Amino acid sequence: MLVVAAVGGNALLRRGEPLTAAAQRANVQTAAEALARIVRAGHQLIVTHGNGPQVGLLALQGAAYKPDEVYPLDVLGAETEGMIGYLIEQELENALGHDHAVATLLTQVVVDAGDPAFGAPTKFVGPVYTRDEAAARAKAAGWTIAQDGDYWRRTVPSPKPVEIPDLRVVRLLLDQGVIVICAGGGGIPVLRRSDCSMIGVEAVIDKDAASALLAADIGADALLLLTDVDAVYQGFGTDGAVAWRQLAPDAARALDMPQGSMGPKLTAASDFADRGGVAGIGRLSDALAILDGTAGTRIALAAEAKS
Repeated sequence: MLVVAAVGGNALLRRGEPLTAAAQRANVQTAAEALARIVRAGHQLIVTHGNGPQVGLLALQGAAYKPDEVYPLDVLGAETEGMIGYLIEQELENALGHDHAVATLLTQVVVDAGDPAFGAPTKFVGPVYTRDEAAARAKAAGWTIAQDGDYWRRTVPSPKPVEIPDLRVVRLLLDQGVIVICAGGGGIPVLRRSDCSMIGVEAVIDKDAASALLAADIGADALLLLTDVDAVYQGFGTDGAVAWRQLAPDAARALDMPQGSMGPKLTAASDFADRGGVAGIGRLSDALAILDGTAGTRIALAAEAKS
């Protein structure tokens, strides 16, 4: 079975943790063990990952150096794809005893210049702040900010992924039995110009949307959206919270979920399931159990709503 496993940025760098290399490596080691179990079970694996905390940190570091020479988000996205990909690649090789080839691919993803997301930034990046801290930084740097749970964060445009031109390279690697790490942070956002050349654009693509597009176009059998909660919950965080164990795509889309967290995952999972695959959402440590249907939330065409 060909599996695309999308590891959320918050699973790689948990809320409240310091944005350090040591903290990220420790979390990647845990992630690699969970991903290695999928490979040991005999499945082919493609890994994607989030980059929200990391790309925001690089932007802050750049601004602290020379505010008038800040690198654009597409370049920062490429940097985080290489940085996080390196950590996952190394730790996954270690977890598998170096018995499998693993490669990280910097992945360009085409978006539409007319996407309305460019006028309505919604993608959270960078560290969390109190409301006053976020407001002060927004005023100084010209950011757009929004509430993320109990905190506030910077938001940037998140256009819909349209095409993954590097898919042919992914196929070549898969044909050689390589575990591929690609489309990190949703991929590097680019525009296709009238002469068919490409140029980067200021945005951060939603990792789950890019992962669903990748999984569908590569012909994957399953898409796992792995995060820091064990399932999709109705009334999450309340005393009456109920976990959904399986859902059909239309039922999943009908759930009222936050667009800054679970909402995009349900949309991405439903889009993939509509094309005949099976999608699962749940905790990173439960990755193989989610694939087996014994943990998390399963979304498939034939599924009946079940909690």
